[in-house]
Amino acid sequence: MAKKLTGREKRKYRIRHKISGSAERPRLTVFRSASHIYAQVIDDVTGTTLASASTLSPDLKGSLGDADKTEQAKKVGALIAKVCAERKIERVVFDRNGFLYHGRVKALADAAREAGLNF
Repeated sequence: MAKKLTGREKRKYRIRHKISGSAERPRLTVFRSASHIYAQVIDDVTGTTLASASTLSPDLKGSLGDADKTEQAKKVGALIAKVCAERKIERVVFDRNGFLYHGRVKALADAAREAGLNF
């Protein structure tokens, strides 16, 4: 029996059918859970993760304090852009992973753009 897909999973498969990351322009994917947000930069040709950041990263863990989830997402976006800059990644393809582009996902994307990542 086939698995019944949720709305987010349907959007995710539809998006992933159209976009993929390469060595020149890897894919920045976002995952949003109830309490944390995660970002990864992936080269889909080789199947490797080039950079990652989350609210659980040691660089951010102590500095988040009482920040709300949107502020945490902004800090994760700035951190992923900083890690990408250190690894000489300037251009990425944004993958919202089936999540709607508002709230925390939009905050992360805007912060990454402000910090110098192009997409």
